[in-house]
Amino acid sequence: MNRNVVFTFFLFCFVTICRGSGTDIALDAKATLLHRIDSLNLLIYTCLLTLTVLTIWVFKHRRVSWLHETGLAVIYGLIVGAIIRYAGSTNHITHINVNPEPGTTYNLSVPPDMLRFHFPASLPITPGDSPIANKTYAYSFRGEIVNVEQNEIDLKATFDPEIFFNIILPPIIFHAGYCLKRKYFFRNLGAILTFAMVGTALSALVIGALMYGCVQLMPASLASSFTFLDTLYFGALISPTDPLTVLAIFSQLKVDVNLYAMIFGESVLNDAVALVLSGAIQNYETRYSHDGGFEISGFLGAIGDFIGIFSLSLLVGALMGCLTALMTKFTHVRDWPLLESALFVLMSYAAFLIAEVCELTGVVAVLFCGICQAHYTYNNLSSDSRNRTKQLFELLNFLAENFIFTYIGVSMFTFPKHHFDPWFIIAGFITSMLGRAVNIYPLSFLLNLGRKPPIPVNFQHMLFFSGLRGAMSFALAIRNTVSEARQAMLTTTSMIVIATVVLQGGAATHALDYLRIPTGQGSNEESEALPYRDLYHATDTGESRSRMIVRWSNGAKEVIMPWQLNGYDDTPRGGGDAGGGQKARLARVWGALDSRLLKPLLTHARPPLTETLPAFMRPVARLLTTTHQYTQGDNTLRRTDSDSDLCIDDPQIPSSIDPQQLWPGLVDTRISVEGITGSNI
Repeated sequence: MNRNVVFTFFLFCFVTICRGSGTDIALDAKATLLHRIDSLNLLIYTCLLTLTVLTIWVFKHRRVSWLHETGLAVIYGLIVGAIIRYAGSTNHITHINVNPEPGTTYNLSVPPDMLRFHFPASLPITPGDSPIANKTYAYSFRGEIVNVEQNEIDLKATFDPEIFFNIILPPIIFHAGYCLKRKYFFRNLGAILTFAMVGTALSALVIGALMYGCVQLMPASLASSFTFLDTLYFGALISPTDPLTVLAIFSQLKVDVNLYAMIFGESVLNDAVALVLSGAIQNYETRYSHDGGFEISGFLGAIGDFIGIFSLSLLVGALMGCLTALMTKFTHVRDWPLLESALFVLMSYAAFLIAEVCELTGVVAVLFCGICQAHYTYNNLSSDSRNRTKQLFELLNFLAENFIFTYIGVSMFTFPKHHFDPWFIIAGFITSMLGRAVNIYPLSFLLNLGRKPPIPVNFQHMLFFSGLRGAMSFALAIRNTVSEARQAMLTTTSMIVIATVVLQGGAATHALDYLRIPTGQGSNEESEALPYRDLYHATDTGESRSRMIVRWSNGAKEVIMPWQLNGYDDTPRGGGDAGGGQKARLARVWGALDSRLLKPLLTHARPPLTETLPAFMRPVARLLTTTHQYTQGDNTLRRTDSDSDLCIDDPQIPSSIDPQQLWPGLVDTRISVEGITGSNI
């Protein structure tokens, strides 16, 4: 009898638990389905990137130059996006129509952040089930719904725009600053700042004004949704350039280093300028413009916001870079390269997050953090950490760039908030070209008034042609797609990015030939294998020439080393520097401060601070100088990183040069200068 009672009791408990857990089982099944869909979504992008990498290898093996990897990523994304869009899926999203309760007050233009959906207690739907308890579910805001019948894979194939800003963009921007060739960047600093800052702002203004005029001629349904601030915002987001395709071809064909520096330097800075400028326009709209009209006080306030945010963001990035340099200089973390590399990456990413938390611009901060990390911290790192960080950020940049361009292609079919208006798209293409022309040609004319040698006309045409749009424009456009105007901006921006990357990028080689821009004039990449490359350039100028015959172990090689009678000629081949042989004045002032104060403070470089600071600061100087700085030899000539400083001063040719030191592996030399022959000069 007791056994039957116990058995009945356990059976009752088991049935009760099973009935109560029916809801949990259903929720687990739904979570499993969502996990499978997320995995499929990630698998799609992984396969796309893998296919892109394999195709790039085939193109490089076959020496195909008419299509770049970013163009491939876009094309593959378009194909897969079309398949996802039109193949259909049986996994449809369940939905319930919900209406606000009478008397509920909220802002219609800014929907609530969260909905709390309350299920009151009710009787079981199926006989034998447990009663449904009182439950409340929370739903976060995602955006306006265009297609209610959208399937699950369509929804999952689109990402939260904040992922681009917080995860995808930082390594791209940091890599641009970390791998920046600072020597030629600072030689062309005036032109780069003019194109990137003045030109980008001017381009945004021209595009915004022209687009506003075009919108007023369009159907009333579209014209009524645009204000001048909307078109000005479109001008700001479409102005930054991303000439990855062109620069890759420049690097392969060894195009003039100054043209390369101007295009690359402008693209690095105008991303940051465009982001701050778009933020200033939004601040003007929210803080100053109450009726959509123009207010002079608001306009001046927006300019102040632009300058203040840009400057403070730059300061945050530079301080984080300098702090990392101090930590790697005065600690022994280099004895553990893995920890050293981890510290380097975390401090660099922290610069982005600190700026964002402080309502500044993380892109600007991480860009200048990368520049400072390369200029100072890199010299303190161990050899393992140098190689690891260079390769890591190069890999992250490659994957992030190709992922964004793949996503641009996929989202053209899967993103639910596109608004295709042919007139707006056509106007966007035309005005973006006009804005680029206003950026380049008038400013080049003004620069040439004081620039020796001037920017040639064919270089100006190539600067105009290199105005491809890319990741930053798309990221700014997809960040807010609530209104019809912003949806039209996203669609137009996506199409401009696709067209410029595929068509202009593919035609870059033909443009070089058509504009008769010489190629094969020297590498755009600084070679670390030749530590004296900054000191000796093979050029065709100079009154006195020396000829050195160098015999290597694998054959003979002739190196022509021209020197001017009054010393060293550091004018690069092709276009010269921005000042006709003289360094930019701003670069000279900065170089003096950098070499005598900042580098001795932040790195182990000589001369030590005890020799450069005033006598009354000697105690502080001794505290900030390491033993390594005192004990190492004079490294005036020896440079472990050929791009580690700005090469401001033109050193005189030393009285004695050891060819074995200059070129390891040298077998025999015959040097002749003004009829004097010997192994040393």
